[in-house]
Amino acid sequence: MNAVSGTGAVRIRRALLSVSDKKGIVEFARGLAEWEVDILSTGGTARLLAEADVRVQEISDYTGFPELMGGRVKTLHPSIHGGILARRATDAEEMRRHGIEPIDLVVVNLYPFEQAVSRPDCTPAQALEQIDIGGPCMLRAAAKNHPDVAVVVDPGDYEAVLDELRAGGGNLGPETRLRLARKAFARTARYDGAISNYLEAQGEDRSDPLFPATFNLQFTRLSSLRYGENPHQSAALYGSPPLPSGTVAGARILQGKPMSYNNFVDADVALQCVQSFTRPACVIVKHATPCGVAEAETPVTAYDGAWSTDTA
Repeated sequence: MNAVSGTGAVRIRRALLSVSDKKGIVEFARGLAEWEVDILSTGGTARLLAEADVRVQEISDYTGFPELMGGRVKTLHPSIHGGILARRATDAEEMRRHGIEPIDLVVVNLYPFEQAVSRPDCTPAQALEQIDIGGPCMLRAAAKNHPDVAVVVDPGDYEAVLDELRAGGGNLGPETRLRLARKAFARTARYDGAISNYLEAQGEDRSDPLFPATFNLQFTRLSSLRYGENPHQSAALYGSPPLPSGTVAGARILQGKPMSYNNFVDADVALQCVQSFTRPACVIVKHATPCGVAEAETPVTAYDGAWSTDTA
């Protein structure tokens, strides 16, 4: 059993890997094996690791209980959630009494619900089967217990986690565990929000057929801005990647200073205005007001026309 960690480093001795997106999971598991980490896994993930000659133990063998109901019930077991949620400083005796071993690292990504319901041919029955239950439970449990457990929800974090394990002798520090916990809770919040939005759109029993009773959004900080509406204020740009083309948030700066809040407001006004033209057009904006507008046969000619309206 792990020593009491509190706010210090946690030695990773046992990991649970159960992923829908299997990109990079074999390489990650091999990296864990370098530190003699015992790996638990489920279903397709376990088979993939075994085929890659990674030593892995199936969850059903670990718990002594088979997967049930077509895989709907597999990780919902005290040996799993007790191992994740146990406070090492408080619950050690109870763990010993019930034969529960600690799980120090949880690596889970969820059934692709958002992708499934985005398909026009997705039926309500198919959508329901893409609602992950065990995955969010494990993510939330590990994130709650991040003083003792690390949680990884994004394959993009695999390399950084392995690098820290190598640098720390098989340990992960508290800053990393907290950062990963924040990411896990953000993911489960977005996931549940997507499910809620989908179910709100189903059926004809809503009090208002046009607008749902609740609508969930989650945005990611894309950048910190040069300043806010005034130079003494701070601001940031948020969006929901992947950003659609033809938007200010998704544009790339080719020249000039980093954007401020006012720059984004002006650029958005310019974009909305120029989109009303069918021919090449240019809109020059100042203080959220178009002050030069022209259309022409070429973008350069349109720019010259817009600029000529106010050259001062």
